[in-house]
Amino acid sequence: MTAPTEGLMNRDTGGQWVRLQTLTYVRWLAVLGQFLAITIAHFGLGLSFGIGLAYLVVAVSVASNLLSEMVFPPNRRLSDIEVMLTLIFDTVQLSVLLFLTGGLANPFALLLLAPVTIAATALQLRSTLIVGAVAAAMATLLAIAHEPLILPDGRPVELPLLLLIGYWAAILTGIGFIGLYSRSVASEKHELAEALLATQMALAREQKLTDLTAVVAAAAHELGTPLATIKLTSAELIDTLDDPEQRADAQLIRDQAERCRAILRSMGSAGKDDPHLHQAPLEAVLAEAAAPHATRGKPLRFIHRARGGTDPRMPEIWRRPEIIHGLRNVIQNAVDFASEEIRVEAEWDDATIRLRISDDGPGYPPDLLGRIGEPYLRRRRAPGARPRRPEYEGMGLGLFIAKTLLERSGAQIEFRNGNGIGSGNVHRPGEAGDETTGAITEIVWSRKAIEAPPRRRLGANRPLDPAIGALPPV
Repeated sequence: MTAPTEGLMNRDTGGQWVRLQTLTYVRWLAVLGQFLAITIAHFGLGLSFGIGLAYLVVAVSVASNLLSEMVFPPNRRLSDIEVMLTLIFDTVQLSVLLFLTGGLANPFALLLLAPVTIAATALQLRSTLIVGAVAAAMATLLAIAHEPLILPDGRPVELPLLLLIGYWAAILTGIGFIGLYSRSVASEKHELAEALLATQMALAREQKLTDLTAVVAAAAHELGTPLATIKLTSAELIDTLDDPEQRADAQLIRDQAERCRAILRSMGSAGKDDPHLHQAPLEAVLAEAAAPHATRGKPLRFIHRARGGTDPRMPEIWRRPEIIHGLRNVIQNAVDFASEEIRVEAEWDDATIRLRISDDGPGYPPDLLGRIGEPYLRRRRAPGARPRRPEYEGMGLGLFIAKTLLERSGAQIEFRNGNGIGSGNVHRPGEAGDETTGAITEIVWSRKAIEAPPRRRLGANRPLDPAIGALPPV
């Protein structure tokens, strides 16, 4: 006998369902395994049991598969309840087969764990508990009543009472332990997959915004010259026309051309079409990442310094979407929990670039400090306590996205708390003591990982080729 139902399933936590075709295919494998096990046990090993009834039980499973294939399309996706009912059917079908073939004395009684394991990895908690309860009830009934297997010499296969109780307890323990373990692993994997999907969506959104500004800047650059020509020509017409109506039309043309230039100039001011803007000074990248949170009522203090005898000039880094979005999430977290002020410190030496983003808030929860950066962190609040961020669920997804994106750029990230949490004091540059009293996020890159090469000089203008009236090929 084989496990009644195995296959690839997704937990039904938001419209993710298993395909009927997958479920039916695996159940056909189970039917084949049960048929072979019954046939070999009776005709090969000489064991006696109600083989006709056993074949009938297998035929019921065959009929259910054929019926589902005829009634439903193969690509239909089953809901949580439908998968649960299917697993319950397979558990009962297997239990009846075990009842006819020795009960818990049958080694294949272990397969009662299979539906529970599948439910724990694929279904909601309530459905998993129902499947587990059905499996435990079937195991208990099989321990109490069953048809014994008869050996070729006519002796029945009966377990001593102690072994029977032990097998029953082992199966019930397996149902509980393996179900709990499988669900814990599946839940963590599912949450991590959702968090990674959110990370990819955030990065894709940032990349689309960057591409859009590049298109706008390119349009502003290309349309600037013809709009200037229209403005100049219309101005000359205004000076030469005597008809007031025609002069008013030329004036309107000039005004609208100037308006178009202003619109394109404002839209393209943040464009990134210029290859030189693919890189930017570290200070500019930090300011861009913090821009959405600069007007939220809590000042952001930027501090930049070189360490030791390092070149004091600000290093230029690649302006990558993952860096900007990751820094933006860290700064947002600091702004959300800060009391009065957020500090963004940048230090560099010949080998590394180090950022330290700190606030004067309560700091990271000590009991969760070792898990900061993992998705879906939840902390119990005292009854009646008001969250500091009522608009957020506090699942830690923002810091997970930030950590994932920044590590993708080659950074090493550390989350910690400053000394003296709760004193309400913020350390100022030049003062003695630790950095801050609140949460600290430290991000360190190797300069080779994100530093951009020096900007090249544009050089002198190339002369026009008089033969073709164009620039000669480079």
